[in-house]
Amino acid sequence: MDRPMDRQGEHGGLHARVLAELGPAIASGAHPPGTVLRIDELERRYGVSRTVVREAVRVLEAMHLVESRRRVGITVRRTEEWNVFDPAVIRWRLAGADRPRQLRSLTMLRTAVEPVAAGLAAVAATPEQCRELTVLAAEMAAAGRAADLDEYLVHDVAFHRVMLTASGNEMFARLGEVVAEVLTGRTEHHVMFSAPDPEAVTLHVRVAEAVRARDARSAERLMREICVGALRELDVLAP
Repeated sequence: MDRPMDRQGEHGGLHARVLAELGPAIASGAHPPGTVLRIDELERRYGVSRTVVREAVRVLEAMHLVESRRRVGITVRRTEEWNVFDPAVIRWRLAGADRPRQLRSLTMLRTAVEPVAAGLAAVAATPEQCRELTVLAAEMAAAGRAADLDEYLVHDVAFHRVMLTASGNEMFARLGEVVAEVLTGRTEHHVMFSAPDPEAVTLHVRVAEAVRARDARSAERLMREICVGALRELDVLAP
């Protein structure tokens, strides 16, 4: 007989599998807003218990992708009501056919937020955060020279997380997950060049230097150049 822990682990795996299939199907438009999904139909489709389906639906409800009503079923909500900042929702939308528009929308958000965050970081960053940014920029440069996109992504995500946190603004800091999903999506879906742009790498190094020098104006300007450059890449690679 399975131990309770074994059954719990299997149960969690089934719940994750349903989410991994149903979430992207909703986010991609395969189930358009207004679509009514039935618990019993989902049970049969995914070959899982009612409890597993309900747990997955609760997660989707928390993301505002669906709403459950008695005697109606599970209704897919309007896109305008979705929690579009949820990292899973971002990931699912980037996996669909609407990826170019999503990347552009998210990159425009970065352009509005990250330059300001960099300027604030030049004032508020701790010495440890300044060192982190310097080290991460150097590691990005090394990965760029090696044309190692996976290694570059790790350091790029970490760099922007530290920058947003170093701004001292908790709202900006919470956008670290959003930026991480954007950067990851660009790499995983091959929406970037085969090697990191040397100019972008240099700009990251210069941003780290500006923050360390407490030069808020330069930090903001340089980070804006990074974000605008990312938008230009989309013009070429995901028009």
